[in-house]
Amino acid sequence: MDHNLYLYNTLSRTKEKFEPIHPNLVGMYVCGPTVYSDVHLGNCRTFVSFDLIFRYLRHLGYKVRYVRNITDAGHLEGDRDEGDDKFAKKAKLEQLEPMEIVQKYTIGFHDVLRLFNTLPPSIEPTATGHISEQIEMIEQIIENGYAYERNGTVYFDVEKYVETYDYTILTNRKLEDMLNNTRELSGQDEKKGRLDFALWIKAKPETIMRWPAPWSVGFPGWHIECSAMSRKYLGDQFDIHGGGMDLAATHHTNEIAQSEACNHTSPAKYWMHTNMLTVNGARMSKSAGNGFLPGELFTGNHPLLNRGYSPMAVRFFMLQAHYRSTLDFSNEALDAADKGYKRLMTAISLLDKLKVSKGADSFNLAEIRRKCYAAMDDDFNSPVLIAELFEIVRIINSIYDGKAKVTAEGLEGLKLFMKEFVEDILGLRNDQTSASDDIDDLMNLVIKLRNEAKANKDFVTSDRIRDELNCIGIQLKDSKEGTLWNKI
Repeated sequence: MDHNLYLYNTLSRTKEKFEPIHPNLVGMYVCGPTVYSDVHLGNCRTFVSFDLIFRYLRHLGYKVRYVRNITDAGHLEGDRDEGDDKFAKKAKLEQLEPMEIVQKYTIGFHDVLRLFNTLPPSIEPTATGHISEQIEMIEQIIENGYAYERNGTVYFDVEKYVETYDYTILTNRKLEDMLNNTRELSGQDEKKGRLDFALWIKAKPETIMRWPAPWSVGFPGWHIECSAMSRKYLGDQFDIHGGGMDLAATHHTNEIAQSEACNHTSPAKYWMHTNMLTVNGARMSKSAGNGFLPGELFTGNHPLLNRGYSPMAVRFFMLQAHYRSTLDFSNEALDAADKGYKRLMTAISLLDKLKVSKGADSFNLAEIRRKCYAAMDDDFNSPVLIAELFEIVRIINSIYDGKAKVTAEGLEGLKLFMKEFVEDILGLRNDQTSASDDIDDLMNLVIKLRNEAKANKDFVTSDRIRDELNCIGIQLKDSKEGTLWNKI
């Protein structure tokens, strides 16, 4: 395949030319949500970012197997090896079965991503549906000498692992610093080393979610789930592993360790991480009181928000920042994104109203297309792509105003261009017309009444109709062909 795609690899800390392991085939694994609560915006940003990547790879002609898991077991409070299971804790609070919690929040997660117009992954495996694969992988790690069992719990032996492999390869941290930042083992602690982590955890008597295993009735550790599921559906080594940057230091570091200890190979060729969200310059978090859920963002029902924003306007806002840069939410930034999104949608709606001319086009679409591909080939640089799209918006408006020309062939090219880059790659659709599907008929009626007023020389009424429409964001343009309208 002839392309020039470069992506930033966290593993090498450089941009690398994308060369899949198997020509024309791409295996991509992205860590999905832990479904014990409503999906937060940080997660949504990650999934929207990888949706863009998925869409662009498909656009380039790759056959992509996109695997995104659902974590529905084994994730303990504080991301450690002890404490309450997140699902059990939430189930107690809501007086439901743990799997009712899983079902409730999985449906909620899918509903939100549907609003953001993300494509479903090729496969969406659950941790509870792959217990046997996780047990099998743990057995292999033990057999290879990189894990040990203590009283029914199995731990990964980091000290043994670092004799052969680099435990900090993903983050480039010093092992000594990691040890210094880890608490000393107590006399009751079963672990041999401070950095050791659980692969299988023996269940307490009160634990509801439990499965039989060779070592005990228990449940898997959080990290082994992704290693087992990515291996099952993508093989020992695949092309892209993605997730939020908060996962790199622990979860993804341990995934690499588990996979190398089992398969003697690093699981992914390229590691990609999305950056965090901030609100008015401060990190978004529940404890800081500045976090809000997607639903609150859509309705505006939150003290920090002046109003609500449509899911597509929010998606556009997210894509205006590069996936590796910090994304800062503020009312001003959201307002600006909303205006930009509406300008883009208005320009697309004008395409069917443009008048074609003879001669040559007043623009060079091939050059703009080249620049758009150059932006996406540079580590999926959606902000630069969007900037180029607004050059197309300017061209469309100029043609509509009669200041530029387009041929019939050029118009078809513009329509195809906007479909490919706005709809197929950026995943944006017009969600502004849901309550006004009959707006064309309505506007035809208003224009007819205005024309009748003009014919009767009632210019006060005709001017008032034009000015009132202008106040609500609709512009009328009188021409030889009749009166045209567009949103402004």
